[in-house]
Amino acid sequence: MPIRVLSSQLAARIAAGEVVERPASVVKELVENSLDAGATAVSVEIRGGGLELIRVVDNGSGIPTGEAELAFHRFATSKLPLDGNLDSITTLGFRGEALPSIASVSNVLLVTRPADQPGGVVVEVAVGDLIRTAPHGSPPGTSIAVRDLFQNVPARLKFLRSPPAEATRVQTVLHQFALAFPGVRFHLDVDGRASFTSSGNGDLRDACSAVYGTKTAKALLEVISESDGINLIGVHGLIGPPDVSRASRSYINLLVNRRWIQSRALTYALEEAYQGFLMEHRHPLAVINITVQPSEVDVNVHPAKLEVRFLHERDVFATLQRAVRGALVALAPVPNVRSNFASSRPSSTTTARPLEGHQSQQALSLFAPVEGTDTTYTPRGIVPSLRVLGQVQSLYIVAEGPEGMYLVDQHAAHERVLYEKVRREISDRAPQSQGLLESVVVELPAILEESLEAHRDEWTMYGFDLDTFGPHSYLLRALPASLKDADPEEAFRSILEEVGRGESKIDWEEKMVCSIACHSAVRAGKTLSREEMESLLLQLEASDQPNTCPHGRPTMVHLSAAHLQREFGRR
Repeated sequence: MPIRVLSSQLAARIAAGEVVERPASVVKELVENSLDAGATAVSVEIRGGGLELIRVVDNGSGIPTGEAELAFHRFATSKLPLDGNLDSITTLGFRGEALPSIASVSNVLLVTRPADQPGGVVVEVAVGDLIRTAPHGSPPGTSIAVRDLFQNVPARLKFLRSPPAEATRVQTVLHQFALAFPGVRFHLDVDGRASFTSSGNGDLRDACSAVYGTKTAKALLEVISESDGINLIGVHGLIGPPDVSRASRSYINLLVNRRWIQSRALTYALEEAYQGFLMEHRHPLAVINITVQPSEVDVNVHPAKLEVRFLHERDVFATLQRAVRGALVALAPVPNVRSNFASSRPSSTTTARPLEGHQSQQALSLFAPVEGTDTTYTPRGIVPSLRVLGQVQSLYIVAEGPEGMYLVDQHAAHERVLYEKVRREISDRAPQSQGLLESVVVELPAILEESLEAHRDEWTMYGFDLDTFGPHSYLLRALPASLKDADPEEAFRSILEEVGRGESKIDWEEKMVCSIACHSAVRAGKTLSREEMESLLLQLEASDQPNTCPHGRPTMVHLSAAHLQREFGRR
């Protein structure tokens, strides 16, 4: 095919794909414009997941009448100086692409009026074509309505999720803005129903309360690290204590000069600061704003402005780690190691406890490699009899068999047993439920509420009993029987977070069973009696797939007799 210049309309639609990926992208760009205009109140309304309608209304400075039509031209912006200096960008937007990109794939109606002008103006654009510009009465500020998004880009529609799922993404964007700008009041309506509102009183903890619930917000720890006058890097925000952790990294909110960003390196730095504080497979909840000099951060990296580069990258990471670690250590000081060694009390977590009166157990499938074969595990026909010897670090069961020594991960083993038990109960439609002595009121952030409502009926099938109890609140009356020893609210919230990531019904069900089993299983660090250890090994032996936990981790490791003899120089 010959080389040819694309038409302006086609070029605009292609360029729009870099900025406008889905309804949430439109909301993000329009709200950024509102914030750059100095708005203290921003209201967002969506219908049909944002495909039918997105309306953003603010009380910002508005657009002068003579410039409203110009705002729809590509690379037209009021946010950069005349010399085009990109070294000191202080606004959220600066490219001049958002509004024309949105208008090229939708129908847009803009109504705006600066406070110092007696009247406003209306501009209507349909898939990139200007329809009309006319005087229009309106309050100070700007209102933009986007209808029929992607009507001329059907390929993009194929890759969008359901309207409720797209609405949840929009809600997540509003949550991020509310956490970044606690002094701005945000409101979201979804299909005519109020879905989210922040106070806008400037208190970050109140913003966290609107997003994550009052109980969680009260427990958060304050992080403050002022600029030292040399590297001019500051860190401010709130983080969760170790007992307020989450099952995914989606609760980590990192901001640079109040710009929400994605950064693997900064996320790693944050999680490293929690080293030794969090349980395995748990992640922190955090809202951290890093302030740096605008000239020392490059925000012109990604079309969606989600990535940045730092001039003094190591200093930023180190400052973040020190600030977070300091807040955690202040909450729970590290014990004095010498005092522990000086104590005459023996440690129950570092010594194997030999047990007397060992009795042979029934045959248990163990999984030592068989020489000369490709199989990883011992066939079920080759099963030694085990006898429990003790427990190491309150984590592993030590057992002896004809082929050597075996270390069994007590949590992984119990998790496998419970996973198959819950599976059988669901298959038989006979879930075991445990009623609570006192019902528990659970406040949920909107994103978790959407996830719950999407599978509301299925929760009963797994032994949960809950009812709506006011806006964003639920009354929890019963849990699956296997969770009887767990904290009801924490277990319910954690399971909801984990199953919310299921893409399909089958995926959702698998995550539900795995999560119930994980939160019901005996925890690492719990001392078990000999009877409990023997019972657990017998139940594991009866499992259909005893070699791994539901997440794929091994339940046990084998130290063969030959290996032990080699290590001690006996062969």
